[in-house]
Amino acid sequence: MTDFQRKDPFFSLCGLNCGLCTMKLGGHCPGCGQGNKPCKIARCGMEHEVAHCFECPDYPCAAYEHADDYDSFITHRNQKADLQKAREIGIEAYASEQMEKVELLETLLSGYNSGREKTLFTLAVNLLSIEDIKKTIEEGSRLPDGLSLKEKAAFASVRLREIAKENGVELKLRRKPRQETSGCRI
Repeated sequence: MTDFQRKDPFFSLCGLNCGLCTMKLGGHCPGCGQGNKPCKIARCGMEHEVAHCFECPDYPCAAYEHADDYDSFITHRNQKADLQKAREIGIEAYASEQMEKVELLETLLSGYNSGREKTLFTLAVNLLSIEDIKKTIEEGSRLPDGLSLKEKAAFASVRLREIAKENGVELKLRRKPRQETSGCRI
């Protein structure tokens, strides 16, 4: 995997929005195939010589059967829909939207994060519309002067959860259930 290089650091081969991932934001993820456990989709992309899975004649393949069942450090809920959108509008237009989302996330993190909202904000920016995120930031800009960062964070958190509820979106990572083990745990 050492020869695997991504041209787009914000949108993965498989359809994840890496620019909106807490691991990438924290500097803990070098990107697809760059030092972490090799990814079977990255290996497949190299074999098919594609930059994004939707460019492959075999897409969608078996690798996507349960791709959006659970999340990792980033939500997988829109993975297939985001690949489809990138295919329809073109990767340049999709990348432009993602850069706007990255900027909105940076605004939320710099102005409304008391240290506990990073995952919530990344989920919100991934799953809600750009207009809803902009609306939240605009409403936040009209908050009274002198509020603490904790109060601003509470406002943004409550408002994003309200918008998510109105849209039927859950702002929580979906973890794979732990396997039950039999026998004694020592």
